[in-house]
Amino acid sequence: MSHYANKAKEVYGFIETLSKKSPEVAKGFMSLRHGALSAGKLAAKEKELIAIGISIISHCDGCIACHVKDALDTGASKEEIIETIGVAILMGGGPAIVYGQKVYDAMEEYTK
Repeated sequence: MSHYANKAKEVYGFIETLSKKSPEVAKGFMSLRHGALSAGKLAAKEKELIAIGISIISHCDGCIACHVKDALDTGASKEEIIETIGVAILMGGGPAIVYGQKVYDAMEEYTK
């Protein structure tokens, strides 16, 4: 299993643990996640691209692992993800370049 796939598995594994140890928190988070990322006026793909940009700015490896996979699964192209990296770099400066590379690496890993 690849690095980013393993990272996503860790994140979802902890959500499972949390659902046993603190079910209301896990249920609330998953409900919020579903509500925020479901298609509405914005398509699910567009919401995942926004989440990728925020993942870069937030320096969140787990978020990158999950949202790059979800963006690809909802139909985002490599070109759309690369444009998203560019917008995040504009908004986040130098540190966003470092995390933008992580998004790029995750995208490449998931699309091999």
